[in-house]
Amino acid sequence: MLTRSRFATEERQLLPRFWQSASGYWRGPSAWFAWFLVILLIANVVLQLLTQYGLNFWNRDFFNAVEQKNQSELIYQALRFVPLAGASIGLDVCSVWARMTLQRSWRAWLSGRLYDYWLGDDRYKRLRFMPGDSEAPEYRIAEDAKVATDLPIDLVVGLLQSLLTIATFVGVLWSVGGSLTVHAGEFALLLPGYLVIAVIAYSALLATAIWLTAGRLTRIIEENKRTEAELRATGTHLRESGEGKVSLAANKDGRHVIGAALKAVIGVWRIYCWQLMRMTLVTYTGLLITPVIGLLLCLPKYLADTMTLGEVVQASAAFVVVQTAFNWFTDNYAKLAEWAASANRVASLLLALDQDRPPPMP
Repeated sequence: MLTRSRFATEERQLLPRFWQSASGYWRGPSAWFAWFLVILLIANVVLQLLTQYGLNFWNRDFFNAVEQKNQSELIYQALRFVPLAGASIGLDVCSVWARMTLQRSWRAWLSGRLYDYWLGDDRYKRLRFMPGDSEAPEYRIAEDAKVATDLPIDLVVGLLQSLLTIATFVGVLWSVGGSLTVHAGEFALLLPGYLVIAVIAYSALLATAIWLTAGRLTRIIEENKRTEAELRATGTHLRESGEGKVSLAANKDGRHVIGAALKAVIGVWRIYCWQLMRMTLVTYTGLLITPVIGLLLCLPKYLADTMTLGEVVQASAAFVVVQTAFNWFTDNYAKLAEWAASANRVASLLLALDQDRPPPMP
């Protein structure tokens, strides 16, 4: 069902064509507001990271107090937790507002220009006669443009947060974990920063597994969107034929036509389901075992009395944080695929419209 020929036409032009139009939002009269929100989001990410860093050290101090059964220190740590938690919650709420405001503003800007380009000079009447992939243009503008402007904000903010987290918490892992000596018979191997080595190797393994299990996801999502759009268009055509607005070909049976469109949707959906199942197997397995791996890696030093209980909890929590940051690609592969599929569909509509009026829309 999924063949490369459907996606081969002008495929290399799709994402550049999308950005040619979508990036105008960051250069025009609306640019000042967009960049203000970007600066706000960056500041929010930095403050969230500082709060998370404080909570990591709070974990160490709290569990050291538990190990020592120090009641006064436990009360102090409980009070210390309140402002850290409050700051974390407040920053999360602020992040939601800034992120969604930027997404809404960008979508409104891009959708407005797409509607102008599609409806201007009656291009919408001639579009179906133009070569290229341009079915259901109204769906592409309403839905695909939304996805194509929503997801980049989420992805870029998440990537920035991951990079800063790695830069900060790798130092925590290196200093708290220290080195580990592995004995094998008469030989002893010293591993400096062994927790850092372990988290990098583990993250690389998960990323490779995702790539092997979901390499076709972008194409599958794009095909899913195409078949869904065709099903809607077929239903609209049948309704309009019943209302006398358009005529149905004499040799076509309405139930057979829409049944074929529905069968195509279900077929692609089945392939999509299997891809997500394989991805879930990898990602959920990693989610379950990562905290356990962090604790197990710290146990030898704890049993040897070279690491306190608080340091074990601190290091294992830092291990999870760093692994999650390294796994940005793994965790967001499905979103990247969905964004690429939606951006490609918007771009193929633009390329079809470009044929009616060069030069292309600025």
